[in-house]
Order: sequence, then structure tokens, then C-alpha cells
Amino acid sequence: MGTLDYKSYLKDAKDVHVNNTAAELIQLASSLNEGLLTVDGSFSVDTGKHTGRSPKDKHVIADQDTEDNVWWENNARIERSKFDLLEKDMLEHMKGKTLFIQDLHAGTDPDERIKVRIITEFAWQALFIQHLLILPQRSQQIDFSEDLLIIDLPSFKTDPDKYGVRTDTTIACDFTNNKILIAGTYDAGEIKKSVFTYFNYTLPPKGIFPMHCSANSDSKGRNTAIFFGLSGTGKTTLSADPERLLIGDDEHGWTDKGVFNFEDGSYAKAINLSKEAEPQIYDAVRRFTTVLENVIVDTDTRELNFNDGSLTENTRAAFPMAFVGDNVSKDGMADIPSTIIMLTCDAFGVMPPISKLDSNQAVYHFLSGYTAKVAGTERGVVDPSATFSTCFAAPFLPRHPIVYGRLLKEKMEKHNVKTWLINTGWSGGPAGIGQRMPIQLTRNLLTAAINGDLDNIDMRKDEYFNLMVPVSINGDSSYLNPIDTWSNKDDFNIQAKKLVSMFVENFKKFENDVDSEIIKSGPIL
Repeated sequence: MGTLDYKSYLKDAKDVHVNNTAAELIQLASSLNEGLLTVDGSFSVDTGKHTGRSPKDKHVIADQDTEDNVWWENNARIERSKFDLLEKDMLEHMKGKTLFIQDLHAGTDPDERIKVRIITEFAWQALFIQHLLILPQRSQQIDFSEDLLIIDLPSFKTDPDKYGVRTDTTIACDFTNNKILIAGTYDAGEIKKSVFTYFNYTLPPKGIFPMHCSANSDSKGRNTAIFFGLSGTGKTTLSADPERLLIGDDEHGWTDKGVFNFEDGSYAKAINLSKEAEPQIYDAVRRFTTVLENVIVDTDTRELNFNDGSLTENTRAAFPMAFVGDNVSKDGMADIPSTIIMLTCDAFGVMPPISKLDSNQAVYHFLSGYTAKVAGTERGVVDPSATFSTCFAAPFLPRHPIVYGRLLKEKMEKHNVKTWLINTGWSGGPAGIGQRMPIQLTRNLLTAAINGDLDNIDMRKDEYFNLMVPVSINGDSSYLNPIDTWSNKDDFNIQAKKLVSMFVENFKKFENDVDSEIIKSGPIL
């Protein structure tokens, strides 16, 4: 694990709490005034200025092992000497402090499971990561020898000049010695995503496809579906189907045997959460030991206010998968996917509600990772803004996107996997003029795709996006041809051409790395 023996530094800490239970950790967090215990027994914390991830502050050691394997356009370099100095200073920083250690597993597949040791400064962060990763049996924590060490010290601020980093916040990865250092941020999501980043680096050489996706299956763990999608596309909502088993809502690996969850917990958005819209998540969030980030709590009544985004719109809740209910896979595993769903929320209002993708088109849209957001409003006119996050996971990719794109294509073709692109965005006009796709329409299309009801129906090729689109489903053609939903066809054509040009421009950075068939499968200018 490198040259420094971190264990020798622990003896100089004020207190070291090792593998406390959830109940013990929430008691410690409360007694240490780390946050507020709510009326429900959940625990809410204020993470300060960091209310989300800091992707530009992630650094990777460039060495013999990583030089030709890391996507350096997406990952900043850090010299080994600077990393070693940072590690030494962070270990020195632990002296006199109360520390919390959690020995956990990551990966539900026993063949791919790794042992992770996390050292933190806060009881609530230890509880957070205990909820999200896999809690071993007590016997498995005896003489624990980690495969990955994560040291997270929010109170340690990094000096850019001293350590060769960008800011006073740093996530530094040593893939050669299996260490990750997190400094200067109170956002616990960095711990979770560090494990994901590690898997994204270590699994591809083994032929395993790491995915930022949700997954569900039928009651027997078959007819597996995986869902790719950026924030706001409906990935979590649509995969949490009461008629199917939820495998996981965020991170998975695809082996020759099937799909496995990297975690055993959920990191759900809490802003505007309601019992009516998401009853399972709502109940889970209000359970004893659930960790809440930046959710406003009434200091007198200790009641939660999910509608208050004064600290951030990115309020979060961390809880074990078991809190979600009975419709959750018991082992976090399922068969090889039969269906891939790629979700986009098109605020331009020009993409079909559902399209079928062949393997080349799937790679194109996977590498594109498109969704759109409402950028701003002036006198009632809303200008959509396109977002492209390659592989639907750009901040967490240590390797070049083409590595993951090739894995997707190989597995699709080997297992004859059906792939569908579903648009949960606007119809009849762009955001501000048109209307959001009816949620029931989306659910019906999704169910039909997963059940195979769309396999043998008449299809047309979309003029702009070069995708096959159902002409009608059960005699109903509503919404299926986007231009038909617009009152002004000229405006539709302008918007469609505008979005197509964005796709083409964004994909130029991949043109030297992919086959011509993939380029030709994309939208047409």
C-alpha cells in the first residue's frame, strides 16, 4: 500500500472509532454536534460551500502504470512526490483528532468484490459510506486487509503551490498503490464516487463494463434492464418500478455472468420530495439513521422541509437499499441485460419519445451522453441548453471514453441486447412553449420496450436523428413523430437542425477514435 504506514499515525489520534454500528454512529454524530437529529431519527448536516462534487479538483498520479491508460483531458496530473507529500501531511493532520474507520465491501458479485477501508473525521461521513457500500459480517472485519484505502479529511486544505493542485480542495488518486486522498471538502459524495472511479479504472482490463446506471429485473432476476441517464432524465424514478426488482440506482458492473451492483445503498435527491410522487424514497428518507445533506430542518420541531433549497437544490439522502422496501434485489445481482435504456430530457422538443438503436447508434449516443436543461427565461422565452456528459459519467472516467464505448458495443453484439433511446423531455415546442412528455406515456413505452412488445412493429427513420421510430403503437401515433406535435413546422425544423449541429460538433472529439460506421449512425446535418 505504498511507503507510508498510515496505521502508525493512528496512535497519535485523540480517539479512533472502528466499525461502529449505524446506531452508534448517529449517536456519536449527535453528541459531537455534527448536525441535527430530526424528529424521524434521520440526521441532517450542512456541508458548507461544497454542496456537490468537485470534478475539476480530481488528480491522478502519472506513472508507468497510468501514463498510457488515463484520459488526461479529463483528469489532472499530480506528481508522485507531490502525492507522497500530501499523504504525509494529511497523516500528520490526523494527530489529536477524533477519527472514524469503516471497513466495507464494494461490489455485490463475490468474484469482483473489493475490501475498502475509509478513514474520516466525522461520524456522519462514516455512517454515510456504511449505508452506501456493503456492510460485511463482523467476522469479515477482523484482520481486515484493504484492497483500497480512502482517507477523507475535510478540515485539511491543500496548498496549490505546495502540492501542485488547483485549489484548497483535492481528490488525489494513486491507482498503482490503491489509495485515494480527499481533502478540503465536506461533501461525502466524493467518498462514494471515489470507489466508482476506482472500479472504472480497474474493471475494463478484465473485460468488465463499469456503468453509471440504474438496473432492474423481473422477480427472478431475469429480463434485466439497465438505465443510463443524466440528472433530471428520470433514471431513478423509472427504474424504481413496483412491478420489478430494483438491482441498484446508480453504479453497476457488467460481467460475462450478468450485472452486479457496486453498492448496497441509495444516494437520492431530496429536493421537493413528496410522498405522493415517490412514496418509497420518501419513507426511506425519514428512517432512523438516514443521512441527509443540506436538507433544511426546523430547529424547534426538527421537522424536515424538502421544498427549501436555500442551501442548495442538490439536497441528498443516503440510506441502505433495504430501506426502499420489498421490491429490491436481495443479492444486488441479475442476469445479463436483455434491454438497455438511454434516457434524455430534450428541452428543444424535437427528439422522438422513443427510438430504437443498433450497436453503432448505441455507441454514438453513449459517447454523446446528451440531455438538455432550461438555461434561462426572458419575457417568457426559454432557451434550452444542451449538456453532453460522455458515457453519462464524464466526471468519474479515469480512462478514455472509447474504452467504455467498445465494451458497450462488444456486450451488446455478443448478447444481442435491444437498446432504446427514450426522451422524457418536451413535445409540441421547446421548454416554455411545449409540454413535458406525459409520465404515463413514458412508462407505457418503457414497459413495452422491456417486454418486447415493440420488437415487430412498423418503424420509420427519423429525418434528423437517423433513428428508427415506431409509426404507431396499438394504433396510436400520438407523440411518436415530434413534428406533428408542433403548430409551426418551420420552427420545429430550425430547432431540430440546431440540436443536430450540437451533436455533430460535440462528437468531433471522438471521430479519430471510432469506426466510420459509428460516425455515420449519428444525427444528420
